[in-house]
Amino acid sequence: MKITITPSAGKKARPSDDKLGFGQVFTDRMFLMEYDPKQGWHDARIVPYGPLSLDPATMVFHYGQAIFEGLKAYRNPAGGIQLFRPMANMERFNRSADLLCIPRFDPEFALLAVKKLVDLERDWVPSAPGTSLYIRPFIFAKDAFLGVRASSTYYFLVILSPVGAYYPEGFAPVKIWVSKSHVRAVKGGVGEAKTSGNYAASLLAGQKAHDQGYTQVLWLDGVERKFVEEVGSMNIFFVVNGEITTPALSGSILPGITRDSVLALARHWGLPVSERAISIDEVFSAHESGALTEVFGAGTAAVISPVGELKYGDRSITIGSGKVGPMAEKLYKSLTDIQYGRSEDPLGWIVPV
Repeated sequence: MKITITPSAGKKARPSDDKLGFGQVFTDRMFLMEYDPKQGWHDARIVPYGPLSLDPATMVFHYGQAIFEGLKAYRNPAGGIQLFRPMANMERFNRSADLLCIPRFDPEFALLAVKKLVDLERDWVPSAPGTSLYIRPFIFAKDAFLGVRASSTYYFLVILSPVGAYYPEGFAPVKIWVSKSHVRAVKGGVGEAKTSGNYAASLLAGQKAHDQGYTQVLWLDGVERKFVEEVGSMNIFFVVNGEITTPALSGSILPGITRDSVLALARHWGLPVSERAISIDEVFSAHESGALTEVFGAGTAAVISPVGELKYGDRSITIGSGKVGPMAEKLYKSLTDIQYGRSEDPLGWIVPV
């Protein structure tokens, strides 16, 4: 399948690197291809960024059959552009497709499309420290039909957005609220998929957290409301007695690319690592005994996000005196140095554009 390119009618004004938010400005072009049962994925094209015309009965509006991914393009010191583990995103994208009854796509072709689009929009890749070009591939059902079944036709799009820091506070400890009354997902569902409905399910608890002055929600398992799962936009890690611990993937936790990168780097360094069930009571007990020294999140948007406070019910704990811990700082520096080409890539994660 070839990718056709329609020239842009004009160029948008690009914001300066110091004015970038997150996901607010989009580039001049986007990628689009379609699926139907007879042709499979077809008509791959790069076109000017703009609205889509959709029937009011389009199935995604009514039944939520949609998946997406998130990755970034970085400008290295030589001015080149590179991606971080993009094939891992494409493979996870296909696993999400399986869970949502969406036809699989060729991951190598999808990565080729991403690279071609980023290459055409390379002027949009910012160069200031901490900035990048966020890449959002997504697929949604486009049959015009009211009835609960999988769609037979789909759109696959990729859009791009130059971004700054995900959190306004930057690389600084965030405050996390542990939800007791809300759950995000349960085993046997689609909790491990990167699907739109999972994020809709997080909004109410997220709003309650914000109303109390907290940045994010930490979710517990949906059955016992006891075991830690993940934070709204990232996986969670605990440093207990010098060991880096994170909840094991269980079918209701997103298998984060940054999560996997943290584990791989820690093992590469010879550090003790465990993936296991960890209860919220264990976390608070470890803090009380002094065994818990750090908590941090890991995700594409923020990379590493240190946690300075956890609130669970009427209990609140401050981790590491509310300061960035040494492990979070080391992982953040190491990962971002690899992503931006400031250091060697010992595990072969970088793909040049």
